[in-house]
Amino acid sequence: MILIVGLGNPGKKLENTRHNVGFMAVDKFTEENNFPEFKLDKKSYALISENGNILLAKPQTFMNDSGSAVKEIIKNKNIENIIIIHDDVDLPVGTIKIIQERGSAGHKGVESIIKTVGNDGLIRIRIGIAPQRDVEAKKIVLNKFSKQEKEPIDQAIQKACQAIDLLIEQGLNKAMNEYNK
Repeated sequence: MILIVGLGNPGKKLENTRHNVGFMAVDKFTEENNFPEFKLDKKSYALISENGNILLAKPQTFMNDSGSAVKEIIKNKNIENIIIIHDDVDLPVGTIKIIQERGSAGHKGVESIIKTVGNDGLIRIRIGIAPQRDVEAKKIVLNKFSKQEKEPIDQAIQKACQAIDLLIEQGLNKAMNEYNK
């Protein structure tokens, strides 16, 4: 089974913030691939949707404790691959990059997952949220996207969904070659 985890923070107040692009991407993937509605799994404290051999998750533990939700999910399922989708302040708005088995680069949600379940085989789809170079993460992650950024971020989320499809169908190398340009 493949576990695809979108990172973000729960609650209406934080819904469309930069930090929640992982949630946005998983929601879009759900919509495009006819997954059932998300339901709260009380053991993992994550919203879960399952279709065939793909399990989608949106941890409701807040970003910095995402690892506890992921750990509970993999305890109860036969997970072969984990794909994490998250925001990245080191990439410009509208870009994506796929990586495997890399450090967290300061991303607290990713750091939490690496600490609790390890990094072996961990695939990440990073979605750029930086409005400019050398921006401080804590100053922008809880901000919403500007009107000018709406189209590029929507395109990046769409690319992330396409990258997931390619990853599943043709593997990591093909997806990296296609989307890491």
